[in-house]
Amino acid sequence: MAEEKKQNKPMFVAIRLRGTRGIKQGIADAMTMLNLHRKFFCSLVKNDQSSKGMLVKVKDYVTWGEASEESIRILLETKAEKDPRDNKKIKKFFRLHPPKGGFRARGIKAPYGQKGDLGYRGEKINDLLKRMSL
Repeated sequence: MAEEKKQNKPMFVAIRLRGTRGIKQGIADAMTMLNLHRKFFCSLVKNDQSSKGMLVKVKDYVTWGEASEESIRILLETKAEKDPRDNKKIKKFFRLHPPKGGFRARGIKAPYGQKGDLGYRGEKINDLLKRMSL
């Protein structure tokens, strides 16, 4: 029963929207663990308590939400890069473009609920991914 619940949880997609300038060491460490090393890097994150804790910690620098299967498929087909050390594996992050049409009204300085782009956005992450992966 517990295994079925774990399988039904969708993965999170996390996208880093702000750079590295002036961030605290704890936040930088969380970004490294999430494989979000640079601006506009994207990674797939497991939907568990430890990952949610890291995402909440870095909420002022990233946006995240539940990814649809179609969005994950598009990411893997268009943006996946092979690992140079092992050709059978892909890298743990995806490099994206800035969003076509730009950010929302208050941009990357305000949370999603206040007409910005940072923090949790739920299913709307799929729309942003489509705009950034073109």
